[in-house]
Amino acid sequence: MTTSERLFVWTWLPGASEPVVAGSVTSNGSLLSFTYGRSYLERPDCISLYEPELPLISGAQEPPDGLTIAGVLRDGSPDRWGRSVIERQRNAAPNGLSELDYMRSSGSNRFGALDFQALSDVYEARDDSATLDELHRAVTIVQEGRELSDSLAAALLHGASLGGARPKATVKDAEGNEWLAKFSSSDDRVFSAVNAEAAMLELARRSGLDVPESQVVSSLGKEVLLIRRFDRHRGTRAHVVSGLTMAKTDEMFARYVSYPDMLDVLREYATDPSAPGPELFGRIAMNIATSNNDDHARNHAAFWDGKNLTLTPAYDLSPGQRSGDTFFQAMAYGRERGGAPGARRAHFASLVAESETYGLSRATARDVIDQLVTHIEQNWDDAADAARLVKADKQTLRATQVLPRAAFFD
Repeated sequence: MTTSERLFVWTWLPGASEPVVAGSVTSNGSLLSFTYGRSYLERPDCISLYEPELPLISGAQEPPDGLTIAGVLRDGSPDRWGRSVIERQRNAAPNGLSELDYMRSSGSNRFGALDFQALSDVYEARDDSATLDELHRAVTIVQEGRELSDSLAAALLHGASLGGARPKATVKDAEGNEWLAKFSSSDDRVFSAVNAEAAMLELARRSGLDVPESQVVSSLGKEVLLIRRFDRHRGTRAHVVSGLTMAKTDEMFARYVSYPDMLDVLREYATDPSAPGPELFGRIAMNIATSNNDDHARNHAAFWDGKNLTLTPAYDLSPGQRSGDTFFQAMAYGRERGGAPGARRAHFASLVAESETYGLSRATARDVIDQLVTHIEQNWDDAADAARLVKADKQTLRATQVLPRAAFFD
């Protein structure tokens, strides 16, 4: 078997600062199977990479029905932005490479606690250090279609393992803490998406939601959003699975995934099954309150410790560019009933009607929303200022995206 047909999966066990080889992923035509290594299964401290998909058993394991690769492995592979960087460096067409090629070509500092390597006995990290300004310059060059220097290309390429569609990279501060840097895009025309997301993170934080630490800094005369990586802590890496993986589906069928689908899995693997419902309800309410309809399943995730799932802090809280009163969430927050699709209208009353799904009474659900609205009204100015929103963007967002009138109909 050639190395092009197989990669070894390395992982950081809970609390460990060094990785161990967990097994291998092998290409079998259009399917990629995974096999745990014997030495890994014999470890007393081994954990499944994700029990619902890859339990701790010997032998090759095929992906769940309908998938070509186990979701937990796909979570560690680059998404749209990372793939575009790799394709540019490889002179490949969009989506023109194999999944193993994308895994092999991206860096080692991936989301979660996995990495993919050519060897099973020697771990070699594919990381190139660069400053925020250097990475920002590289992102700008890529967006303009110009050629990168070899050093910048390597740094950007190895920072391309993180998910999402927007240009981004990982940087370290003087204390060694890792931050996800989000840069402006040529698609940002109505308002600054960088500052707008920073404002929504600040609003969510001031409203009591669990969100990562964040800040806006300047680089090359432009604003950059830095978000503290919640999957990294003092040299260790946390195992994380996306909502898409919890739903056992992929991007092709992501539109069919709902919040209740994720909630059912979170409850099944939670240490406290009553906890995920209210937390998800609050996040849905926040998305409605800030016109965030990019709340698809890959923009939700949970920590996996080998036995239990726990929601990660909320992320990707970007307001959508709405132009009218008709607005829908990317995922339904209501359950299907009688063959009818679940509710997903960006509307507080409709969300309250689904409160029982999330373990809340209607009265409690109304209180949650009322308190959220109050927090947003009281903190909008300070949150916008902390995010360094310019006056025009601040006015535009408050007039159309933040607490839109349609959310209060009926």
